[in-house]
Amino acid sequence: MQESETPAGGVFITLEGGEGAGKSTQVSRLAARLRARTNHPVVTTREPGGSPYAEEIRAAVLAGAAKPYGPFAEALLFSAARLDHLDRLIRPALVRGETVICDRFIDSTRAYQGAAGGLDPAVLNALERVVVGRTRPDLTLILDLPPETGLARAAARGEGQDRFEAEALSFHARLRAAFLDIAAREPGRCAVIDAAAEPDAVEAAIAATIAERLPALAGEGPRG
Repeated sequence: MQESETPAGGVFITLEGGEGAGKSTQVSRLAARLRARTNHPVVTTREPGGSPYAEEIRAAVLAGAAKPYGPFAEALLFSAARLDHLDRLIRPALVRGETVICDRFIDSTRAYQGAAGGLDPAVLNALERVVVGRTRPDLTLILDLPPETGLARAAARGEGQDRFEAEALSFHARLRAAFLDIAAREPGRCAVIDAAAEPDAVEAAIAATIAERLPALAGEGPRG
């Protein structure tokens, strides 16, 4: 599929936010809720990753293999992973009319390699035009919480720190500001969710947002 094509029929939802925001948990909960309320198949995935090739890139980047080469190299690797992910999983699912829920997408590259990493936004915009084209999320849920809280949650998992979790607190503060800035600049696509709350409360807030923004998907009426 060419990057300029627009997948039709499905719904594309992304969850974004800093470390420890609970994105993976809420992806699973949202998928379960939608599967119970709609006849349309729901696919869950993540970035970087989502396809075998992209998962290999994920392992390398999170292990820090690209860090010595700077944010541009990381952005290129993430873009290569995203291209494979889009072509092999996301676009085919959308064309089939399925709902795709993705843990991270383009906004993470904008925040991590762009705002926090210092990469020129023009470079990121060029990569998006080539790799993503018009395959943009219908709704992006930005899970927001203080970076101190998120890092404490990530540490409590006991899995050790990956490439980004090991960054200084100031890096994570820039991430939070970047995600909130994205939401402010694209309010039609983005909704900010208070992720400092308990998981059940976060789930309820997401459900309310889906009902407001995508009522047909939430079971509020037939899809057109």
